[in-house]
Amino acid sequence: MSRKWILPLILVLALALTLALAACGGQKATEAPAPTEAPKAEQPAATEAPKEEAPAAKEKTVVIGFTASQTGKYNVSSTRQTTGLQMWMDDVNNAGGLKLADGTVVKFKAVSYDDESNKDRVQELYTKLATDDKADFLISPYSSGLTAAAAVIAEQYGIPMITTGAASDKTYKQGYTVVYQAYTPASRYLTSALDMLKSLDPDAKKVAFVYENSKFATGVNEAAKEYAEKNGFEVVLFEGYDPDTKDFNAIINKIESAGPDAILGGGHFQDGSTFARQLYEKGTKVKFISLLVAPPEPTFAELGDAAMGVTGPSQWEPAAKYTPESAKAAGLEWFGPTGEEFTEAYKSAHDGENPSYHVAGGYAAGLILQKAIETAGSVEKDAVMKALDATDMMIFFGHIKFDTSADAHGLQVGHDMILIQWQKDGDKLVKQVVWPEAGATAKPLYPIR
Repeated sequence: MSRKWILPLILVLALALTLALAACGGQKATEAPAPTEAPKAEQPAATEAPKEEAPAAKEKTVVIGFTASQTGKYNVSSTRQTTGLQMWMDDVNNAGGLKLADGTVVKFKAVSYDDESNKDRVQELYTKLATDDKADFLISPYSSGLTAAAAVIAEQYGIPMITTGAASDKTYKQGYTVVYQAYTPASRYLTSALDMLKSLDPDAKKVAFVYENSKFATGVNEAAKEYAEKNGFEVVLFEGYDPDTKDFNAIINKIESAGPDAILGGGHFQDGSTFARQLYEKGTKVKFISLLVAPPEPTFAELGDAAMGVTGPSQWEPAAKYTPESAKAAGLEWFGPTGEEFTEAYKSAHDGENPSYHVAGGYAAGLILQKAIETAGSVEKDAVMKALDATDMMIFFGHIKFDTSADAHGLQVGHDMILIQWQKDGDKLVKQVVWPEAGATAKPLYPIR
């Protein structure tokens, strides 16, 4: 072959081979698996990063400050109140705390001191709670007098305080803005007893008031005296006694001389139970007795026959019929455990003993604060107080609503009293609800002597 043909032939063969190889390469590209079908091990490193975990919930500890009368004359009622408050706190914390909308989990820590049933100690200790302990919220001590002392400090430092075991109206008429009352006010404490007496015996007209010279008892009896006179009763005795009185013989002589149909009054547990016992021991003839604080306490039954027939206004009783159903019927929101659930939980922890209304009041104070925090979605004081102002709900303790006027801000306007009476069930004394009729568990015993 001539040399001049060799080079063109080589070029033609090279071109043909290049086209063939290109054709083969194009076929393999269309048959390659799509990138999404590649084994995970062949994926780019970025797709192998683990899924980012959600940040842990932020937990906040809220300090609840209060004093308790571990010693002194208010020891019995105050100890029960503290038991109820601690029970609420344990229930919330053991359930994992309050979960707010922003994911914050709120748990509660109690800081408390013995106020020794002393007003001066109360002011000293609530100042310490506000300044040294940095309490976020406050619960009142037991009794109207001690609470009045604590309210001054709460207002001074702008710390919201739920009061329980404190019924005096006057505390809530001082222009305070941070104090909120759980109890029925003192002005309505004994009016239910007069209502029941009038219903039982329209001919019963003479009433004697014998009461402890304390802020709470004086306020209750002054309001009841005014109510009695407006409703046609004759007040034949209106007598105060020193809180430390242990011998009531002189006052009982005055009662017997006045000859009332009914005796109303009392003050706190120790004086009330002593007064009831001495009335019985002297054989004082009276148709009806209603005393503050002492009769609703389970230990009042230890007086035996001296307790028989004695009535007392109670903020709450285990038999009280506050339920989600009754809340719905009243057009109110229900919040918290039922009365049955609360009672059974307390009984299981206290050898079958029923809780007194002081225990229930302590628990109720916690529930009121809890609901306000949940409604506010915050533990900021202003937000919580705004929620407290708007509160209108029913809990196992009853209807809760606050006066929001400047003249009586924080006064309880929703909750009403019930009346209990000690009666015999065979050889055993039992506490019955006798008023109002709609909530009664037994008919009243009348006359009692």
